[in-house]
Amino acid sequence: MPLRRLATTAVALIAAATLAACGSDGPVSHADTEGVYVTTGDLAYQVQISRQLNASDFEDRDFLKGLPAGAATLPTGQEWFGVFIRVFNRTNSPHPAASQFVIRDTTGQEFQPVPLGDVNVEAYRPLVLKGGDQLPLPGSVARENGTQGGLVLFRIPSAAYANRPLELTITPPDGGREATVDLDV
Repeated sequence: MPLRRLATTAVALIAAATLAACGSDGPVSHADTEGVYVTTGDLAYQVQISRQLNASDFEDRDFLKGLPAGAATLPTGQEWFGVFIRVFNRTNSPHPAASQFVIRDTTGQEFQPVPLGDVNVEAYRPLVLKGGDQLPLPGSVARENGTQGGLVLFRIPSAAYANRPLELTITPPDGGREATVDLDV
């Protein structure tokens, strides 16, 4: 009888160790949906939400402040698309946050971010994050608003929505493996 208990205990321990190892293949670099933490470089990124923005909507006007000269009016067939991002430094050392993002549709067409001026307090601003810090910074408008993320703004052709999923690529500032997130559109 004691031998049987020992064998049962050994099998249970092996099973527990095997299950504990599931999903621990290291940092995730691709997410099939928003809300999942992806790691690139030494930082973790989370797309809080992505959505079309409407310049005529009172709620969206602040997101579109600080556009470059001549960019406020969209050409026919173009739309504003916002990706709201949080960044976490889970290490004890300082690391720079990514400043390069691109959206791709399933045909391979790429869309670059539209730069936003300093007047836009919702905009994502890459900084060097000290160990344990995160972006947007606590207490900032971007952190305290409903999206809880810094805005990366894109101008996207309406036709691109037919070529979903749209995929956000985050390039680490120091090189290395990129991270990608399929955006909910």
